[in-house]
Amino acid sequence: MKGNAAKGKQKRGAQRRDALIQAAAALFWIKGYSGTSLADVAKTSGVPLGNLYYYYKTKADLALGVANFFVDETTQLIEAVSQEKSDPRERLRFLVERMRATQGKRLSYGCPISAACRDFRETAPEASARAGESFALLIAFIAQELAKTGRKPSVALVKARHVIAEWQGGIALAHGLQQPNVLAETYARMERTLSG
Repeated sequence: MKGNAAKGKQKRGAQRRDALIQAAAALFWIKGYSGTSLADVAKTSGVPLGNLYYYYKTKADLALGVANFFVDETTQLIEAVSQEKSDPRERLRFLVERMRATQGKRLSYGCPISAACRDFRETAPEASARAGESFALLIAFIAQELAKTGRKPSVALVKARHVIAEWQGGIALAHGLQQPNVLAETYARMERTLSG
């Protein structure tokens, strides 16, 4: 009986932690890190403010949790793309398709990873660096797949960086201009770069 109670408590704890991270990620993205209070996160997550401190002692700790969430999401994306397709070119096309699927929110709010890197840097530098690892993972994956198509590793790395820079620039410009066609053009250029 005690074992079941302990498992139930652990499950509730994991659910609360997840709710806090989901709420913080959304609020930091939409309202900005400095514009979001821990009380905002608690209210949005449905977790009492006093309980929030049990999981995250400081806002910087919560920022690190959000950054870890971004890295986990990126890792899961790469794993899903790798399992879905076996051909490197098909994997890269599928990766761009998956990125394209998130364009609506990015048009509205910009890139959450980029925002985290920028917004966390001053008061939560560890979280800023950790969020940036999401970009490093994408670059490494793209470079690896490009190398499998016969490109030299150094050329593959430069192309991979170019693609991620294109993606981020397209998001920033589309968000700033509020023009969805800018992102559509960006994804088309990314596909051409990766297939050429």
